[in-house]
Amino acid sequence: MLDKIGIAKRIAKEVKDGYYVNLGIGIPTLVANYVPPNLSVEFQSENGVLGMGPFPFEGEEDADIINAGKQTITTLPGASFFDSAMSFSMIRGKHVDLTILGAMEVAENGDIANWKIPGKMVKGMGGAMDLVASAENIIVAMMHTNKRGQSKLLKQCALPLTGVGCVKKIVTNLAVLEVVDKGFKLLERAPGVSVKQIIDATEGELIIGSNTPEMII
Repeated sequence: MLDKIGIAKRIAKEVKDGYYVNLGIGIPTLVANYVPPNLSVEFQSENGVLGMGPFPFEGEEDADIINAGKQTITTLPGASFFDSAMSFSMIRGKHVDLTILGAMEVAENGDIANWKIPGKMVKGMGGAMDLVASAENIIVAMMHTNKRGQSKLLKQCALPLTGVGCVKKIVTNLAVLEVVDKGFKLLERAPGVSVKQIIDATEGELIIGSNTPEMII
């Protein structure tokens, strides 16, 4: 079973040379720490940064350099800063190759809910709705179940939707899954996790092949 760092490490393997990548709040922000150094990748943050690097070491933080989640970050040589209007022009103009988001729920048809829980105060949906409306390649980083042990991979989302039919792949603490026409296709198991554990933790339709390999992190 993976922890949050393990999820980020596995997603980092999906990042290709030359990609422009947007990282959402939460687990996705960790991905920048684990992209192989031989790859040329530009990380974009919707608050107006292109060229984000890993998180800074303790004592080396700069409070003026932050990501969309208000976490201090580092920048790589050649990084640039701009206003949010320019940032969302990049997103809406489909100049981002890969979007990595967290989620509270994902449905078997690729719907995603990640911006609001009814009854709880939110300041706004942030950039998520623009990202899911514009991105052609969306990977979700999330825990497979909630704190009560209930599945977050559902037949239909119960929470307000952020986007419809947009998620392509999901990496959880238990598995890597691809969203296909008939449900969640199981691609890989997390180390030490059985197929039965994944079946028990998944409410939505789960498509299982004859042999499901274990992840290589």
